[in-house]
Amino acid sequence: MSTLGRLLIVSNRLPVSALVSDGVVRLSAADGGLATGLRPWHQSSSGLWIGWPGDVSRFSPMQQAQLDDQLRAGGIAAVHLTSDHVDRYYHGFANRVLWPLFHYLIDRVPLNAAGWDAYRAANEAFATVVAREYQPGDVIWVHDYQLLLLPALLRQRLPEARIGFFLHIPFPASEVFRVLPWRAEILQGLLGADLIGFHTRAYTRYFTNALERILGVVAEGEFVHAGGRAIRLGAYPMGIDADRFAALARDAEVQAEAATIRSDAGDRQIVLGVDRLDYTKGIPRRLEAIEHLLGEEPELADGMRFIQVAVPSRGEVDSYQRFKRLVEEAVGRINGARSTIRSTPVHYVHRSVTERQLVALYCAADVMLVTPLRDGMNLVAKEFVATRVNDDGVLVLSEFAGAAAELDSALIVNPYDVESVAGTIKRALTLPAAERRDRMARLRERVHGYDVHAWAREFVEHLGGAPGDAAATRAITPGVTTR
Repeated sequence: MSTLGRLLIVSNRLPVSALVSDGVVRLSAADGGLATGLRPWHQSSSGLWIGWPGDVSRFSPMQQAQLDDQLRAGGIAAVHLTSDHVDRYYHGFANRVLWPLFHYLIDRVPLNAAGWDAYRAANEAFATVVAREYQPGDVIWVHDYQLLLLPALLRQRLPEARIGFFLHIPFPASEVFRVLPWRAEILQGLLGADLIGFHTRAYTRYFTNALERILGVVAEGEFVHAGGRAIRLGAYPMGIDADRFAALARDAEVQAEAATIRSDAGDRQIVLGVDRLDYTKGIPRRLEAIEHLLGEEPELADGMRFIQVAVPSRGEVDSYQRFKRLVEEAVGRINGARSTIRSTPVHYVHRSVTERQLVALYCAADVMLVTPLRDGMNLVAKEFVATRVNDDGVLVLSEFAGAAAELDSALIVNPYDVESVAGTIKRALTLPAAERRDRMARLRERVHGYDVHAWAREFVEHLGGAPGDAAATRAITPGVTTR
């Protein structure tokens, strides 16, 4: 790691979760790619992770004080928001407006698009805490769509600071982004950073197009100039902790669980889908493809088991409750029409699974379906690849997932073309062993060669130059920004 000052990581989600047990506040480490990738930097730089600690409205004043003390001891500073504020900022504007818009689902953006004032106020609250904690020489790394205004708010308070921003979801084409009434304010918010990162070059290009069309700011190579500063843009495709997933796949207990899953399936091939229950993930169209395939190949009702794990997500939002019913009705319709005395073709699981259970499912599967309608990256695809330690198995991947730009040895599909997806699933089930192994070996080389640690290291090192110093930034090897 480079010899930077402290790293201040700023995200809505913290790397820990808090609960009260027997009247005592306890913290547990959170899973997820961001926590895994940045925890070593957080620890080695003696830095701070700044974020919202979750709903602590039911904590007593003494318990809230305990929480703050425990967080501080772990290098975490809390941004406290009221429940009403969170509802309008996070559940409201961030997830009802920005999330569907950035995923091209404009019809899901509410007509009143309420919550902008709360969104701005929440970003201001984050800026206040970051500025309070900042020390000269610190490097600030802001994450994701909940905090799009934060870089500029920090620049106003900390003009000499080094500030990076990374967007974990897609940046949409400018024709879509321009639908947003606050498009200029969001672009100006991002331009407070010294380095703005995206998962793919396409998202970077969409961002520069939006800058030119909305603000009249024209990119020059990897840089844009605004406010008297040179701001670097780049593609940094986020990876996973591939070695850890591979180690889990070799674990004896995980292998035993995978063997049980295969045994339960009998002699049927296993097709797997694992997603948050979110309308961007393409689950209904995936089920349509399964239904179409079973209609074309009825013998597969006894020859294939499709396991769909749908992890609960945003259950308090009405649109997600309706979406859950839609998925469950589709599962019931398919199983009602296509089940045989011997088998039920769709095995639907609506609950969270542990990491070890997840890896066992990955190991047991013959084919993995990752077919989102739009996805910033999709780490599930990379996790599946990392667990295939025998270099076997087939990944079917949506062309609209950011991961498709890297994982081109997968079978790439258009998730909107149900008939084509069905045909690709059939192809995956019958792919010759030699081709399966060749494709998987190439996928594994990429996933292990650019993991989450390489992603974090490259971004932080690129951010380490003097703020706004184009010459210093250009001297750094471009790395993935030119891939």
